[in-house]
Amino acid sequence: MFPRLKRFAALVLLAACAAGPAAAQSFPTKPVRLVVPQTPGGASDALARIVGQKLSERWGQPVVVENRPGADAVLAINAVIAAKDDHTLLYGPSGSFVGHPYTLDKVPYDRNELVPVARVSNTVVVLAVPASLKVQSLREVMQLAREEPGKLNYASVTQVYDIMMAAYLKGAGLDMARVSYKDAVSAQNDLVEGRIQLYSAAYAIVRGHAQGGRIRVIAVQNRTRAPGLDVPTAAEAGFPQLELDGLVGLIAARSSNLADAVRERIAADVKAQLNDPALNERMTATGQIVNPGTPAEFAAAIDEQSRNLAAWSKAIGGKLK
Repeated sequence: MFPRLKRFAALVLLAACAAGPAAAQSFPTKPVRLVVPQTPGGASDALARIVGQKLSERWGQPVVVENRPGADAVLAINAVIAAKDDHTLLYGPSGSFVGHPYTLDKVPYDRNELVPVARVSNTVVVLAVPASLKVQSLREVMQLAREEPGKLNYASVTQVYDIMMAAYLKGAGLDMARVSYKDAVSAQNDLVEGRIQLYSAAYAIVRGHAQGGRIRVIAVQNRTRAPGLDVPTAAEAGFPQLELDGLVGLIAARSSNLADAVRERIAADVKAQLNDPALNERMTATGQIVNPGTPAEFAAAIDEQSRNLAAWSKAIGGKLK
């Protein structure tokens, strides 16, 4: 009896091991839905459509972009979790969820439901000042803040970057007021007019004003310099505390039961598509640094962001005021 049970258990294990690769080979078996936490025309939306089109060609199945803006990405996240579908994925920045424990009174979803599938790119995030502000570097901005405490304002549409800046300023003993914005247009208009003096934003958002000479980009907050932008990183400028990569990628819901082998397959297919120079050029034009990664690499990068945010939040004494 026991030998038969052992043989049966071995067969079950073999079947389970074979199921993952088989599922990966057959994926997708129906249209794939990419849920984007932005309105049509936004940066994540444009990227999702570019990447989705190429994946659709590779997979032979439609890849449909569904926009679910609002509630600081919570609507999109909950839509993916509620779907319980291994063909429904979240496409967007990790900043849309890693900051929630530090910005929301209560996170309205289970963080453990979010499973990294594939890193796609890093959003180019820059620090910019109004052209009227007589500074040429990030060091000069901070020196001005030290000389004139309380007179400079800073802003970011993304609260993750606000938390990082608040932690740096507190550690450096600098007094700069944070101005909160809900949309990028109002923030960049105030930057142009000089009502705020330092703005952390996706380069794609401020590029037009920068090229028009109305604002000055003084640092890139990514770990690496941005292609085609002759601006030092924050670390190169002497401020590694203001370095943060804007991770963008695909996330699944744990309840969708997306097989690990399928996650690896999706990541490999994303990487293969991003080897296309024409696609790279299109993504660079949207203010992205192409940086494909495996599920494990994406998860490790997200975990690092989460640890940094926890430390920054502790440094400022909790949530932003």
